[in-house]
Amino acid sequence: MRISLKHDVWVLALAVAIGTSGGTINAIGAPLFQDQQQDHDKDYSKNARYQQGVREGQDDHAHNRDHSKKRHFKKDDDQKAYEAGYQKGHSN
Repeated sequence: MRISLKHDVWVLALAVAIGTSGGTINAIGAPLFQDQQQDHDKDYSKNARYQQGVREGQDDHAHNRDHSKKRHFKKDDDQKAYEAGYQKGHSN
């Protein structure tokens, strides 16, 4: 009987550890998802790189091209604005 009780205690401890770590992982992951969501919802409409992306996206759409110019900008925010504008221009 003593061995069975020891086994049950270990199983219970393992279950508690897994349950606790799962909650911690979700709590840590939530802010990371929110940061990505904020970047996605950002208003770039007045950004020059966004407007450039819209123009090039419209031009590629009109000429049936798929992202013909691969632009790379030093600032990450400019890159995101350009890509958002390109997608907007290419889809319209």
